[in-house]
Amino acid sequence: MPATSGTTTQTGAHAVVADATDPARRPDVLFRVRREEGQQPSAWWMIGAFVGVSAAVIFLLSFVPGGA
Repeated sequence: MPATSGTTTQTGAHAVVADATDPARRPDVLFRVRREEGQQPSAWWMIGAFVGVSAAVIFLLSFVPGGA
C-alpha cells in the first residue's frame, strides 16, 4: 500500500542510524574502528599495500599474451 502524503515510513536503516550512540560503532558500518590516540596504523602500511598490489598486478599481467 503506498504511503499517503503527510505520513513517513521508517526503514531498518533509519532505525539503526536513529539508535546510534557512537557513530564509529554503528552496526551498519563495516570495518570502521575508533582507536585510541597513538593506536592508528602507520601510513607506511597503506603505501606498502599499494606497492605490493601494484607489483602483483604487473606480475600477473606479464602472463597475458600480446603485451609489449
